[in-house]
Amino acid sequence: MSFDQEWTEKKLADFSSMKYGKMPDKSKVSESGYPIFTGYKVSGYYPDFMYEEPQLIVVARGVGGTGDVKLSPPYSYITNLSIIVELDEKIVDKYFLYYSLSNKNLRVLDSGSAQSQITINDLKNYKVNIPTLEEQKEIALLLKSLDDKIELNNAINKNLEEMAQALFKRWFVDFEFPNEHGEPYKSSGGEFEECELGLIPKGWKVGRATDIFDVQSGGTPKTSTSEYWNGEIPFFTPKDCSNFFYVINTEKTITEDGLNNCNSKLYKTDTVFITARGTVGKVALAGRDMAMNQSCYALVAKNGYTQKYVFHQTQQLINVLRKNASGAVFDAITVSTFQNLKTILPDTELIRKFDGLVNELYSLMLEKINEIQNLQHIRDTLLPKLMSGEIRVPVEKGNSVPDLPMVAESSAIYQP
Repeated sequence: MSFDQEWTEKKLADFSSMKYGKMPDKSKVSESGYPIFTGYKVSGYYPDFMYEEPQLIVVARGVGGTGDVKLSPPYSYITNLSIIVELDEKIVDKYFLYYSLSNKNLRVLDSGSAQSQITINDLKNYKVNIPTLEEQKEIALLLKSLDDKIELNNAINKNLEEMAQALFKRWFVDFEFPNEHGEPYKSSGGEFEECELGLIPKGWKVGRATDIFDVQSGGTPKTSTSEYWNGEIPFFTPKDCSNFFYVINTEKTITEDGLNNCNSKLYKTDTVFITARGTVGKVALAGRDMAMNQSCYALVAKNGYTQKYVFHQTQQLINVLRKNASGAVFDAITVSTFQNLKTILPDTELIRKFDGLVNELYSLMLEKINEIQNLQHIRDTLLPKLMSGEIRVPVEKGNSVPDLPMVAESSAIYQP
């Protein structure tokens, strides 16, 4: 086990070449194919890819993501909103440089023109500190093991979400819930009745969304009162919606005093939040107790219904609202929207059976999301210390870095 020589400072131009991507033919952009990558997000799909390499370091030039550093999706088409960094990997490890640049604020390279932008010339002269290639690889392996675990948990959660959605659709949209003999209701000749919403299983009713849930409001403490903010209570706003069902972290937090001095109550885990203004119609589940601002509503199950059912049914209702808008701007939801929105009311015993089947899926989702948060905290704590050399990773031939390292103390040596 050994530490190699001290780190050296180099310009990016010393070990890389750079080029801009190019814009794809707009007539070929579609909803399937290879991802079109702008440097900070996927903006569509294309029948051809630009690079066969699994991943490239890409720096966003501007337009919403100036200075963002990402690894491009495998086999992607990279647009001219990006600077592609191609390395001499005999000098610098790709993943080490990715983490090194991710730890820096490249927005300082912005040319200062009317439109935010970073150029290749700006980036070529940017300096980074690097250790030997062997130590780079050990550092990168350590950080990548954390990101790989995060990615795996994300994939597991997507699968769990798809399973829950598929079961809801089969039972409450396709009406293939199990009958008294455990057979699919519709396919086994189950009885239906005509109603204003079409054919529904016999015994089910038509009501309004507010027969299923109460619609409750939120509020914001005075922003000028510092004692109300930066406390322990998550404060949900439309910005906190994610690509997953559950939200556990919020951009803002409030104190107990803040909660007591606003129009929001403390909503319990599994409360359904729906965004009502701004970005309208996004639906999320509270992953822990949290307050909520006035741009959202909290939906609380009643009359024998459950939060899981409310969550899935609300997603269906939002699809109905969008469809009924018929091209009109879908720019707000009010309490009366739900009071006037008609929906099917299934038998509540069936709702309880549905909950019994999906509860374990949801518990696992929440467990994985909390694990992701812990892994991200470990990674974000280690990253600046590793990239400054404050924590050194010894190079030991034949050894690999453990999958899940613990956070090292300041000025420590990480011992694999």
